[in-house]
Amino acid sequence: MKDGGCRVGSIYSLSTEGDVVVSEQQVRDQWGTRLGFVLAAIGSAVGLGNIWRFSYMAYSNGGGAFLIPYLFALFTAGIPLMILEFALGHKLRGSAPLAFARLGRRWEWLGWWPVVLSFILVVYYMVIIAWSFNYLIFSFTQPWGQEPAGFFINDFLRLTGSPWDFGSFRWPIVATIIGIWVLNFVIIYSGIEKGIERANKIFMPLLAVLVIIITVRGLTLPGALSGLNYYLQPDFSALLDARVWVAAYGQIFFTLSLGFGAMIIYSSYLPEKSDLVNNAFITSLTNCSFSFLVGMGVFGILGYMAEAQQMPFEQVVDKSIMLAFAVFPKAINTLPTFNVFFGILFFGSLVLAGISSSVSLVETVAGALMDKFNLSRPAAVTGTSLFAMILSLGFAFGNSLMVLDIVDHFINNYGIAVTGLLECIVLGWFFRLDEFKEYVNRISDFSVGSWWIWSIKIITPFVLGIMSIQNLLGDLSHAYGDYPVSALLVLGVLVVLVSIAAALALTTRPWRENWLLKPTGSEE
Repeated sequence: MKDGGCRVGSIYSLSTEGDVVVSEQQVRDQWGTRLGFVLAAIGSAVGLGNIWRFSYMAYSNGGGAFLIPYLFALFTAGIPLMILEFALGHKLRGSAPLAFARLGRRWEWLGWWPVVLSFILVVYYMVIIAWSFNYLIFSFTQPWGQEPAGFFINDFLRLTGSPWDFGSFRWPIVATIIGIWVLNFVIIYSGIEKGIERANKIFMPLLAVLVIIITVRGLTLPGALSGLNYYLQPDFSALLDARVWVAAYGQIFFTLSLGFGAMIIYSSYLPEKSDLVNNAFITSLTNCSFSFLVGMGVFGILGYMAEAQQMPFEQVVDKSIMLAFAVFPKAINTLPTFNVFFGILFFGSLVLAGISSSVSLVETVAGALMDKFNLSRPAAVTGTSLFAMILSLGFAFGNSLMVLDIVDHFINNYGIAVTGLLECIVLGWFFRLDEFKEYVNRISDFSVGSWWIWSIKIITPFVLGIMSIQNLLGDLSHAYGDYPVSALLVLGVLVVLVSIAAALALTTRPWRENWLLKPTGSEE
């Protein structure tokens, strides 16, 4: 039932005679409205990468033809896994560790690993949001001048020559890191309905408006059509390349925030009667539409920039974070009018997209700690935010970009991707997916069929497995980013191993008495 914004659900056990015995009450926060949940889920999925990664992936993997494997991946992996994570959190009423522990204590570590990975990710993710906020302020005066790349590397970051050379401490970055963390803390501390839901009801519509303005502006610039041509001109021969299909599945997996534990805990706050299938479709399709739309605006602007400077298009496009902090400031310089206004729009959209995603990551960690250790929301959110913020300040040195790049590469390719793979294998082959299918079909307006089960059991783990092997072979054949092997081992391999060790250590801690008993109705 509903009581003051919280759902109260009985937890039961079976006596030796087989009778149901109510043992305690579980009280969890609850979303105030379905719209609030959907906007929060979209906010979790839409992040910084949507603004620069999808468009480059399409450009380098067949242009418009890339949409074919991309949509195929969406309907055979993205949406099915989204439905599964929604079902897992809603059916078992808990964060990822609690949900997996209720399936069986031996699987609890698989719930903790994505939580630990989310914690590591949000530590450096907040730094990129802080950079975006710095550049939002810079948009008023445009101090990057005519060489934005040099300004970003030499003046703003004061980048050193090695991951082991810390360089100087950047106080302007420290200030924005703290500011972004404080804003994030206030939102999550306020709770699900009054904090996260209310914030996303503001952030998501505002982000949509900003992106639409950016796209319209980009498409109306001279040379925009040439940029769109690079973005969408189909190269159907690319469809014969298996790497293009693997890239499409990888893009879908990462862009929907799957494997982080965020969707599991967000769905655990839903009312008992919730349309999980429809919610999964709405969240996934909206996120992918956002990526496609913003890609049109980005490539329209890059097309204008290439034409205005008489440069080959290949020299203005960039696949990395440099697109945001070097290429786009240069594009802003070349705009005929409203340069300041456009800079505010672009970097403002980065900040909004980043905060909405970071909120879900911190909630993933804090929610798991609340479940496991019976902490109050203030205690869990305060502890998580303070500890993570201190670690984020470690990225305010001159080696930040290199350290961030290495950690991100290994966390995504050997952490998040592998947890998604294991999630599909464990839930698909060690448990009856038919029970999850019956559960979501009973409470949803639209039903899923056998395609959903085959997607979870066969298609998604097969492609994620190939992607993981492909990444491993690539890293073994050539040192990632030409970084020193010592940096890759310590900042990459060791960080992943530490995350696994932390997950196993958290698993050994006992739960509260009767807390692992499944909620009433979870096995109906």
